[in-house]
Amino acid sequence: MSETDRDRERVETRADLLPEEKAAGSEDPEAQAEAILADSDERTAAHDSADPADDGPDLPTPA
Repeated sequence: MSETDRDRERVETRADLLPEEKAAGSEDPEAQAEAILADSDERTAAHDSADPADDGPDLPTPA
């Protein structure tokens, strides 16, 4: 299966709306699925390329 086929399958699967999404309505479930998956892919790529030594923001220590 090519990457394009996998991407198409992911979009089609995600375009099947959840009950909450059906209740809220969606004019274009496929476009919504593409946007959700693109955002997810960006977040995954950013996480995977993050510096493992960076454990997040420095928070104040409780007194």
